[in-house]
Amino acid sequence: MTHVDNHSLISDFPEYRQQIHDLKTSDAHFVRLHEQYEAIDREIIRAEEGLEHRSDLALDALKMQRVQLKDQLHQMLVKASTTSAGGPKDR
Repeated sequence: MTHVDNHSLISDFPEYRQQIHDLKTSDAHFVRLHEQYEAIDREIIRAEEGLEHRSDLALDALKMQRVQLKDQLHQMLVKASTTSAGGPKDR
């Protein structure tokens, strides 16, 4: 079985752990984007592990959607960190 990297927000942005938690409990738009991101990430993982068949083109399209969502989520995390005391924190 092929090793597939975990692309959860917490693993990719551990310095924003608190902001991720805060936004998941207070921002419906962030929650919706995060849910879409996680769903697409699960689809990619299933395809890369060979559990579901996807054409290379379809898999690339999913990966592009994941990148676009991650960029939007990261922007929201950066904004949240600048409005909270002290910015991102290592926890």
